[in-house]
Amino acid sequence: MTDQIRQDIESAVEQFREMLEEQYERNARIEAAGSEDAKKKGTLVVGFAEGDGIGPVIMKETRAVLEQLLADELAAGAVEFRAIEGFTIERRLELGETVPADVLEQILACDLILKGPTTTPNAAMVAANGGKNLESANVFLRKKLDLFANVRPVKLPEEGIDWTFFRENTEGEYALGSRGVRLGDDLSVDFKVTTHAGTERIARAAYDFARSNGKKRVSIVTKANIMKKTDGDFQSICLKVAEEYPEIETDCWFVDIMAANLVNTDIRNQFEVFLLPNLYGDIITDEAAQIQGGVGTAGSANIGSRYSIFEAIHGSAPRMVADGIAHLANPASLMTAAVMMLRQMAVMTESSELACALNTKADRLESGVASADAKIGPEMTGLAGGASCVEFADLVRKSI
Repeated sequence: MTDQIRQDIESAVEQFREMLEEQYERNARIEAAGSEDAKKKGTLVVGFAEGDGIGPVIMKETRAVLEQLLADELAAGAVEFRAIEGFTIERRLELGETVPADVLEQILACDLILKGPTTTPNAAMVAANGGKNLESANVFLRKKLDLFANVRPVKLPEEGIDWTFFRENTEGEYALGSRGVRLGDDLSVDFKVTTHAGTERIARAAYDFARSNGKKRVSIVTKANIMKKTDGDFQSICLKVAEEYPEIETDCWFVDIMAANLVNTDIRNQFEVFLLPNLYGDIITDEAAQIQGGVGTAGSANIGSRYSIFEAIHGSAPRMVADGIAHLANPASLMTAAVMMLRQMAVMTESSELACALNTKADRLESGVASADAKIGPEMTGLAGGASCVEFADLVRKSI
């Protein structure tokens, strides 16, 4: 072992010490914060962040649908819409900021954000613009706003499938994913973190959802047989929370077996609510979305105790922009996210009358998207000759 490698090891040990201290303090902050009441007496402020690539195309139509659907609430001042300006890949690269300060200020002034896809710059983009490397804007916002619950529904009524996935959103490999160490050319190590407080709150969110929505089964998904500390703790903490919900059946699965279960048509309609750590949740929910019809059909909610962000789960599709066919983008994923946003707005308001109206309109929008998808979905290919975003949105508007 060379002197340089010994120095690298010492440096890595010190870096790891700093990360352990940070994560321990973070766990303490979560415990101290407890459960905040996010209900609002006044206006619910919704911000619209178009994103990159096809984002402005699908956001324009989705916002127009919401303006039609919520016309009464907007006129009465119960709901306010705001545009989030300056949140583009070009500006982020120019400033060298994952989320520019003025954009973050606009976001923090809202209660909920409907967000289009944002591009994470690759090495070539960074080099071409002379900027520093930027992390994913999604990961940044999840950590900054402490959006600990990623919630994704997947439905196939014809098969009796009604799945809801609760993915822990701020820990696991993603918490420290950009802070691994490399020792020379021979060894690289990345880090994974599980905190008691962080796991307990995502577990409680999943079980509260199950209880409130008449679900009878929660499935915990880990690799606890291999990752005995992190995944082992995640599983045991979730099982402890499960004891408080005796009416709900709880089972535990390894992630590889669950990936197989989702394509097993004999049993997959028996699952209801899934509870997963960050990385496995990322992978399994994309598999589930593909079963539903593709990532273009699924929406995603990122929910915290104060803020919530709702987004399409697909990327910004720069190929479509480069080929001049961005107008053929499918808005179904973002519109599905808007359905989830309406339901979260109903949870947040103190007005029972407004909550009832928002839930009713969420149902109408969900039905409208399903109806449009049934009529035009196979034609939404994203390729030349396919149906357009405007055509899909027009069908939704007529339906609602």
